[in-house]
Amino acid sequence: RRQKKTASHAVMELENTKDCSQAGKPLFCPSHPTEELRLFCEQCDRPVCRDCVVDRHRQHPCDFTGNVIHKHGDALRELLKSTQQHVGTLEDVLSQTEDMGSAIHRRAEAVATEIRLFASGYVKAIEEHRDRLLKQLEDLKVQKENLLHLQKAQLQQLLLDMRTGVEFTERLLTSGSDLDILVTKGVVASRLAKLNSVAYNTYPSVDDRIQFSPQERAGQRCGYEVFGAIISKVVDPARCALHGEDLHSARQNQLTGFTLLCNDIMGERMGRGGEAVRVTITHKDKRDCAVKPTVCDNGDGTYHISYSPEEPGLYAVCVCVKGQHVQGSPFTLTVKNKFRQHHGVFHCCTFCSSGGQKAARCACGGTMPGGYQGCGHGHKGHPGCPHWSCCGQVKESSECLGGPPSDTSQRSLLRTVAL
Repeated sequence: RRQKKTASHAVMELENTKDCSQAGKPLFCPSHPTEELRLFCEQCDRPVCRDCVVDRHRQHPCDFTGNVIHKHGDALRELLKSTQQHVGTLEDVLSQTEDMGSAIHRRAEAVATEIRLFASGYVKAIEEHRDRLLKQLEDLKVQKENLLHLQKAQLQQLLLDMRTGVEFTERLLTSGSDLDILVTKGVVASRLAKLNSVAYNTYPSVDDRIQFSPQERAGQRCGYEVFGAIISKVVDPARCALHGEDLHSARQNQLTGFTLLCNDIMGERMGRGGEAVRVTITHKDKRDCAVKPTVCDNGDGTYHISYSPEEPGLYAVCVCVKGQHVQGSPFTLTVKNKFRQHHGVFHCCTFCSSGGQKAARCACGGTMPGGYQGCGHGHKGHPGCPHWSCCGQVKESSECLGGPPSDTSQRSLLRTVAL
């Protein structure tokens, strides 16, 4: 109805044409209005009349509509079936799309609720952490102020006592008679000596070192990890200490080490790591000989220093924190030769281990009568217990104290070991 060519045409719904009186009436050819469309041109795929077949469709294959309707109807039915399947699929997809839209809306609302709960919980955790930090700061301020107040009161009392003693002594020396001075000299001298012996700190007992570190982890609050901590402790190299069983001695080519404990100006453990610790180990006799130590930050105010010296001798060890030597640094390290293994045999006596050979020797110094050069049970020089034939040590798991054996003793010992 909106097109110019069909604006004046009569248009009706397709459903209303079922009962139309023109349904079933013959259709006439638009080119030959008097001829009915009874034939179908396969080549042109359109209905034609007899005049069309004679005229324009002379060489085209044509047949009556009743003969070809089954073939073309079946093809349309197949296409219709396929189209109907697509229609069903599209309807299902459309239904799923609508359901997915509803699901997305519901899921977005649920996630929004989770975000609000998370944010509110996080805000609560941060607020609690903020209140805790502020309380910690207030406690630290009160503690420092109390220490300063106590120190101030002690200094004021000491200053008052000293001023009183000074004024009394000056008045005695200027206005008193000789007899007065001699009579009160002992009491005044004792008082002044006592005042002079009172120990007091020439600096404030505390400092204003209070810092806030926003990057430092501060644990969890309400299940959330929070950051930010108040740092009031400052490491004091003079109060740091070194600990270790083998602090001043080591063995060649063996891994050993010691521990550095960092303390603050009050002598308390720092409780956290991150300090600039530098350790140098240099040979005292060989300038080009140095040991490269490994410093491991334990994160609790302690540092483990490990090293493995390659040359024996005396070493100078320097341990510095923030460029200053710690307590006990520098110190001397003695590196002994590497552990010497036993080259002999751990036996009860040369008589038994060698099968009675007279030439078998032992480092214990024991000999037997009858020309035997080694030791035996119950004879002079025998240790009385199992021992090493190379050095006479009675402990099986020990270091060999004897030097390299001579050729003759080596042959005897080799014979002993072989036997």
